[in-house]
Amino acid sequence: MADKWRKIKLALGLNCLTGNNGDYRSLPPSDAASLSQTAEFSSYAPPSASKRICSICLTSMKPGDGQAIFTAECSHIFHFQCIASNVKHGNKICPVCRAKWKDIPLQGPGKGSSLRDESIHGVNRNRDDTRITFIRRMPPRSNSSRNMPYALQVAEPVTYDDDEPLESKTGSTGRIVPKIYHDRKKIDIATFTEFVTVPRSTQVDTFTVLINLKAPSSNSWHNIGKNKLQFPAMSQNSRAPVDLVTVLDTSGSMAGTKLALLKRAMGFVIQNLGLNDRLSVISFSSTARRIFPLRRMSETGKQQALQAVNSLVATGGTNIAEGLRKGAKIIEDRNEKNPISSIILLSDGQDTYTVNNSVSAKPPNYELLLPLSVKSSENLGFKIPVHTFGFGVDHDPAAMHSISEISGGTFSFIETELVIQDAFAQCIGGLLSVVVKDLQVRVECCHPAIHITSLKVGSYPNRVLPDQRLGTIDVGNLYADEERDFLITINIPKETMDTETSLLKVRCLYADPLTELQVNVEGEEVRIERTNANVGQDVSIEVDRQRSRIQAAEAMTQASSAAERGDMAGAISILENIRRLIHSSVSAKSHDKLCISLDAELKEMQERMATRNVYEASGRAYILSGLSSHSWQRATARGDSTDFSSLVQSYQTPSMVEMVTRSQAVSMSGSSNQKLLRPIWSFGSKSKPS
Repeated sequence: MADKWRKIKLALGLNCLTGNNGDYRSLPPSDAASLSQTAEFSSYAPPSASKRICSICLTSMKPGDGQAIFTAECSHIFHFQCIASNVKHGNKICPVCRAKWKDIPLQGPGKGSSLRDESIHGVNRNRDDTRITFIRRMPPRSNSSRNMPYALQVAEPVTYDDDEPLESKTGSTGRIVPKIYHDRKKIDIATFTEFVTVPRSTQVDTFTVLINLKAPSSNSWHNIGKNKLQFPAMSQNSRAPVDLVTVLDTSGSMAGTKLALLKRAMGFVIQNLGLNDRLSVISFSSTARRIFPLRRMSETGKQQALQAVNSLVATGGTNIAEGLRKGAKIIEDRNEKNPISSIILLSDGQDTYTVNNSVSAKPPNYELLLPLSVKSSENLGFKIPVHTFGFGVDHDPAAMHSISEISGGTFSFIETELVIQDAFAQCIGGLLSVVVKDLQVRVECCHPAIHITSLKVGSYPNRVLPDQRLGTIDVGNLYADEERDFLITINIPKETMDTETSLLKVRCLYADPLTELQVNVEGEEVRIERTNANVGQDVSIEVDRQRSRIQAAEAMTQASSAAERGDMAGAISILENIRRLIHSSVSAKSHDKLCISLDAELKEMQERMATRNVYEASGRAYILSGLSSHSWQRATARGDSTDFSSLVQSYQTPSMVEMVTRSQAVSMSGSSNQKLLRPIWSFGSKSKPS
């Protein structure tokens, strides 16, 4: 009886899930033949497969290594867990040769209902496929889910409190901090006055003071060697770890090259996250799904994340709001928190469920796309920056720009599909180098007759108290080596006796993201010399340079408004006027690099406003991405300009440059030095990319 039951199990293919214990090389020939005909996956691999690698996870497949192997009808071989993750959404096409399969893992021949659907919803349909019923009822092994893609294991929970615990903490600050880190430099404060001197007898109603802040350098990054492929490993103990949630558009328009390049870009992100970083992945189309929970990027975590990303299939509509809701919920519900958290959102289309499904003539309310937790609010005190990436020419740049502006993130325009990996690299290059957290700048007047009349700070939340004696700027996080420039406008009273006037005191309050200690840095008191006579003098080049940047950003906003009204000639004229104004400035005449960059950027915008069609195709996205960059003083990708030699990349930091260089080196090497995903091409042709 026992022998008969063993043969029945073999015929049903049950041993295919038992790893190396299911090796049928020791079975009688009749039993082995029965198993090989009934189940197309097993832990056995022919001798020639010992040197093969799985085309999905790019690791070797050897007989007896404890992992089941699936052999498809087209003779291509994969790890069972990898291919099961790839096909669980109904994808029946071979990732290598594009052949259409009739039989797929976890699904009987010709059946449309997956095992996972039945196990999740508790439905036990009457089926002829007894083999699947037996497999569904098998009790799981105690460690069977350790290396299985998360999406195959359990149904999506209501509360996302299943994040992987952080590394054990020690010390009074809760973290192991290298001694070298305690000697780290603090943020640097520099100030520049519009003029060096002001006559005693003169009262100035509008006088500008520039505040320049520079974040300390990071110990995590080192110079690149002569061989760009030999990158040094980043030190995981000398930077703050990150909780990163990627919200990825998998609507039908992403099919083909776009989805393949997105998977490759995500592979690059995954491989460059550190052991203490955690990643979660949300995919959205008509609905949103968490395909990978918040997990540490250990070797196992990276492997599972790669498998989850590789399972993505393009289908359905575009529900950005639902994707962001789930992404924010992962951040909110987590049991433990890394010091830095952020969301990356990528979409190539327009939301068809929340803001664009109405026939109303009113402008779309893009705030509806954002959950409350990512909006800046003094009452809630909780803010998650969302860095948005508009992919291709069909995305909604107004929506993506609004999402980033409201949440405190940046908007990047990926015009050329091949640039997506570099754009992601630039973003994570910054996120992995945060050295200042929750920075607030306090500006206080010294002289009793001096008042603050305005703060030119871009998109940063700011306020001036009613008495105009104190102003604050909420800057948030700074990446290593990042700089911020703010223009403060004050008045200067007359002086009768003193030879100088004290103007302002500047103080920076922030948290060190690694030690979690509060830092208080006070700058030197800003003073100006008072003279008896009016001495002719030029405006400070530092002040003039930043004034040109702010004027250029204001002109971009005005030109964008004109273009939205259909006045393309007016928009081009606005940009031309500001170019002339910048050319005549003191800083431009001294060949200042920022002024040269601004002129090149404004010229590019004029070209992208040549006609209404050109503006609709790329001009709008290019301008809004530029506005995002200038308003936050942070690098964004624009068009195909992630190359750090580009004139429009004025805010790139060394860590961003190095990560982009790493991405480009990997791309040029054909992924031979990186465990990147092999693209899964979803278009009809069977030919693979060259």
